[in-house]
Amino acid sequence: MQFTKIITAHIDEIKTAIGAENVFIDEESLNSYSHDETEDLKYYPEIVVKPADAASVSALLKICNTHHIPVTPRGGGTGLSGAALPIYGGVLLSMERFKAILDIDVENLQATVEPGVITEEFMNAVAEKGLLYPVDPSSKGSCFIGGNVAHCSGGPRVVKYGTIREYILNLEVVLPTGEIIWTGANTLKYASGYNLTQLMIGSEGTLGVVTKIVTKLIPKSSHSVLMLASFKENEQACAAVSAIFRAGITPSALEFMERKGVEWVIQFDDIKFDLKDDVNAFLMIEFDGDDLDDIFKNCEKANIVLEQFECTEVLFADSAQQKEDLWRMRRTMAESVKSNSVYKEEDTVVPRAALPQLINGIKEIGSRYGFESVCYGHAGDGNLHVNIIKAGMSDEDWKNKLKDGIVEIFTLTAALGGTISGEHGIGLVQKEFMPIKYSELNLNLMRGIKSVFDPSGILNPGKIF
Repeated sequence: MQFTKIITAHIDEIKTAIGAENVFIDEESLNSYSHDETEDLKYYPEIVVKPADAASVSALLKICNTHHIPVTPRGGGTGLSGAALPIYGGVLLSMERFKAILDIDVENLQATVEPGVITEEFMNAVAEKGLLYPVDPSSKGSCFIGGNVAHCSGGPRVVKYGTIREYILNLEVVLPTGEIIWTGANTLKYASGYNLTQLMIGSEGTLGVVTKIVTKLIPKSSHSVLMLASFKENEQACAAVSAIFRAGITPSALEFMERKGVEWVIQFDDIKFDLKDDVNAFLMIEFDGDDLDDIFKNCEKANIVLEQFECTEVLFADSAQQKEDLWRMRRTMAESVKSNSVYKEEDTVVPRAALPQLINGIKEIGSRYGFESVCYGHAGDGNLHVNIIKAGMSDEDWKNKLKDGIVEIFTLTAALGGTISGEHGIGLVQKEFMPIKYSELNLNLMRGIKSVFDPSGILNPGKIF
């Protein structure tokens, strides 16, 4: 792609339009926004812009569209697909000043927030009013809700409460050409033409810049119980997942963890945990609700299922602290793996009954290519995060052969009825694998949608396709 390089006249025009105090060209700023949490990739913007309202975003995009300058929107920088990397330079559009919770409408169970609000802060704010926003990715303490919308982020409670798609009612969006629109309505039903709200969710900042978000909320449950089930083999734990749902019970979370991941968390985060020698896999199973008797009945039903898959032990978190420690163990697993080894994380998702075939296939592929893997994830919705560890691979094989192994993993995932990302998105690093899942016809339809919204191709170019 060919874009215009930013010159002093462009910078002056942007400063005049949105305020010089919102424009940064110093070396420290350019470096800070050159990377996110995606491996070791760095791409430097030519300018960083931090507007605080939709009108300023509109003015910026009009200027950039006129001069054909690329614009890369960025949230909290916690992404793992490289979607916020300014690979063509240009403008890095940071949404960090959009940090207001504008309204919590208790009567209608809705809230209106800006995209720079940290997800956990929003969850805590609605919880104070007895309400629940259940979309809680592992990075909830630092990621922005706008980034969650852009990537269709999930988290452990998708299994009961659904993905972010089910909680976004309406969006204020600035189009790449500068126009400001609302995508839908603040209603639970919507049958009025194409659903632009749903189209924006998961579009990774390629179609428009979200400046306001209207979310659905639900009443917060009074109680929750957390179980930790141990297994000798990964396959047994994964096979138990589908059986739990076939037994007619739906946990509020159902997470899978492999032994190696737990070992590294214990080392990295200094969590006290008695890891038995014969245990190689775990399921974390949470039930919530307002009736403790019903919750414990579900726990008993789950226990019966677990016994059928040679579960060696079931522990119950007896206190809030024990619950927090177990959740911390799961949530810090990616960071722990990253601290221990050169790695590459993939985000596979399959129908949950296919999880045993998926994990067995991943291990078999790894043994042929010479890499290890640490697997964990949201097993209740079939979402398995695969951390590929360099281990015995030579530098040359890691550089030249790893991709072939990843292609095999994604080919297996697609063959099992799954796809190549459940919640991390495609961005920069996964786009070369899209043809494994999608035909050229599918991809051309997506490209056509992109061209309608962004005829000049300036907004987050080089991502997804």
